Amino acid sequence: MQRIDTQDELRRMLAAHRELGHSVGLVPTMGALHAGHASLIRRAVEENAVVVVSDFVNPTQFNNPSDLRNYPRTLDQDARLVEMLGATFLFAPSVQEMYPSPDTRVFNLAPLDTVMEGARRPGHFNGVAQIVSKLLELVLPDRAYFGEKDYQQLLIVKQMVRQLGLPSQIVGCPIVREADGLAMSSRNLLLSPECRKAAPSISAALRNALPILSAQGVDAAKQKIANDINATTALRVEYVEMADPETLAPVHEYAPGHAMAFVAVQAGSVRLIDNWKY
Repeated sequence: MQRIDTQDELRRMLAAHRELGHSVGLVPTMGALHAGHASLIRRAVEENAVVVVSDFVNPTQFNNPSDLRNYPRTLDQDARLVEMLGATFLFAPSVQEMYPSPDTRVFNLAPLDTVMEGARRPGHFNGVAQIVSKLLELVLPDRAYFGEKDYQQLLIVKQMVRQLGLPSQIVGCPIVREADGLAMSSRNLLLSPECRKAAPSISAALRNALPILSAQGVDAAKQKIANDINATTALRVEYVEMADPETLAPVHEYAPGHAMAFVAVQAGSVRLIDNWKY
């Protein structure tokens, strides 16, 4: 594994591989890598001759300056994991390297960015589109891998790729969970002991809602999810939404396979998201 911190060097290295006809996979991350990221990297290594893992905390997708400041950064540890998993390159640029001048591009992400995270974090997904488009245009991967925990982001990236006419295939990969059910996230490192103990209530509430959803409908299921999570004093629900997994349009009547629950939960100072398909 080779660590690279400039775009020019990465372009040169990838050009040599392309001359040999090697396929290229990209795993974009913001570092603080965990088993969820590892699953993406393993799949990329299985499916491509060359794998680039990017490790970059992207400032343009943060609404809250303190969230950006406190986001965990574990680059040396990340590098050891990436090497162990067999990736070819770890791309870890500086902010100046990726944004030598302000990125003023505004993407048309509607209607996917008008609900849930998009409605509550204005500009967040535009920042995601800025950095992901930069990485895709730099690496030109055959495949790029994203986790389904950030499901709304996954759909938005797919839409952006279609709009820009980029040739990369966007591959969604299943959520990886801790043994107690908590969806793996870099932000889990910031949870207090009390909040970490309570956090598995989120996935339990999602998992346990199906009987209510089937018997009593969408509104009753959403209320049960919120009540179950809020019953834990360390957690407070920000939203529970039921949406179509393809369009994110609100679902009002349950049809098996056509409903996903999405939640955002405040756990102390840390904000967690999760989803569940029914």
